Amino acid sequence: MNNAIENLKSAQQRAMAGRPKAGGFPYLAETLRSAGVKRNCWFLPSCQSFYVTELGPVAVQGTPLIEGMADVPPFNREALITALRIDQAGKSTFSEFLIASWKAGTVKYDVDLIARTVTYYGVDGESYVESYPLVDV
Repeated sequence: MNNAIENLKSAQQRAMAGRPKAGGFPYLAETLRSAGVKRNCWFLPSCQSFYVTELGPVAVQGTPLIEGMADVPPFNREALITALRIDQAGKSTFSEFLIASWKAGTVKYDVDLIARTVTYYGVDGESYVESYPLVDV
């Protein structure tokens, strides 16, 4: 295991240990940023992500949301915002958030940990950008 992977795992463990149930994403993001993570990009429905870190990029393969072929849902900004608000209130798991985001037509999202923004994308290039606050960790 290289230093980038070890550093990322350690930061994720620290973030999960101290993360509040409601409003936990900014805490997670700030913990990762302070560990040198600059960007995190997720691809749905494959649940494949990569982290761009000061120590090098790291790829992560999660459990896919679908198997085989599936229709891609149309991008629905309102449904995505609803999924975000439910997650931000601590009323969904990360897996539930990913499924709700997929059902809202999100095929990719990109977290810019330097600018503190998350951009959600639909298959036809639609997008929704949301900023998140700086928090103390």
